[in-house]
Amino acid sequence: MKRQNVRTLALIICTFTYLLVGAAVFDALESEAETADRTALEEKQLELKSKYNLSEANYCELEGVVLKLKPHKAGVQWKFAGSFYFAITVITTIGYGHAAPSTDGGKVFCMFYALLGIPLTLVMFQSLGERINTLVRYLLHRIKKCLGMRRPEVSMANMVTIGFFSCISTLCIGAAAFSYYENWTFFQAYYYCFITLTTIGFGDYVALQKEQALQTQPQYVAFSFIYILTGLTVIGAFLNLVVLRFMTMNAEDEKRDAEHRALLSRNGQASSVHTTDTTASSTAAALGGVGVGGGAGGRGGLRNVYAEVLHFQSMCSCLWYKSREKLQYSIPMIIPRDLSTSDTCMEQSHSSPGRYPETPPNRCFCNAQRSAISSVSTGLHSLSAFQGLMKRRSSV
Repeated sequence: MKRQNVRTLALIICTFTYLLVGAAVFDALESEAETADRTALEEKQLELKSKYNLSEANYCELEGVVLKLKPHKAGVQWKFAGSFYFAITVITTIGYGHAAPSTDGGKVFCMFYALLGIPLTLVMFQSLGERINTLVRYLLHRIKKCLGMRRPEVSMANMVTIGFFSCISTLCIGAAAFSYYENWTFFQAYYYCFITLTTIGFGDYVALQKEQALQTQPQYVAFSFIYILTGLTVIGAFLNLVVLRFMTMNAEDEKRDAEHRALLSRNGQASSVHTTDTTASSTAAALGGVGVGGGAGGRGGLRNVYAEVLHFQSMCSCLWYKSREKLQYSIPMIIPRDLSTSDTCMEQSHSSPGRYPETPPNRCFCNAQRSAISSVSTGLHSLSAFQGLMKRRSSV
């Protein structure tokens, strides 16, 4: 199974498992409190009906009026300041629900407005987050160089740490400000900031809804707007750093697999052409069944050679000095050149025994000595045909 499919399946399983765990925890924490609140409200409802001698119909009518009056308790919502606040909650997908269009024209415009505004806002926050991460990486690199650190490079762990503390600081600043303006506890204000900046937007806590703040406190209104947009930018920078990296992994794997398939196909065709041009007798003696049968056999033999050289990097001194990461990508490019050269070398050695051709510039030819490592693995005998790969490091 491909790596991308395994990753997607694992993500699906993890997500549904996370949902089940969350449902169980919320059930345990909230169900009893919900039952108790409902029982208390029903008792209060009966008390009001008996106290004011209200019928069921009168009580339902009164209840409807109270619910309709609730959005208007905060003052006028659809002047410019309130409309701007509502527009922010729409395009950022916060959606408190504290206000909603009541006219058909307003509802139609809200749909089209959100259809264009939401992707525009997402792209803007993603781009801003990328620019912020670039600036932070540059500043941190300069700071490390000024401090004379041996490794001034900025690692992913550095960026994640800075992003995490930036998010925590943003939430704490907002909690302190809103607890002052809204008379909330620090925990309630922190909860409001978290629900807002993560665009969950339950609507159980909504700023600018007390004492007609939208009309009477312009400084507080301006601070709220700036804080929401700035906080979303900081959160967007952190998500750009962490989440988008995982979102692009499948695309990167697909591209890498396509390049690898193209490289193997190209190398297989080159191997097929080379084996066709050689004489039947020298090919049978040199390759020993690795690539005699044409393109399919040549490709299979090359894959076996790749695997064996990748697992036994110390067999050739020209491969030994490459790091493991570079070797992983460079071995498919090195092997075909060495194999073709080794075949040429072996043909010339058959024509003039006892003498090897001179080594061309920028090319490593290993001696045709059999490596002792070949006795370790039963699969290594397939390398015996490629004598140029069988020499170990002389220092070993």
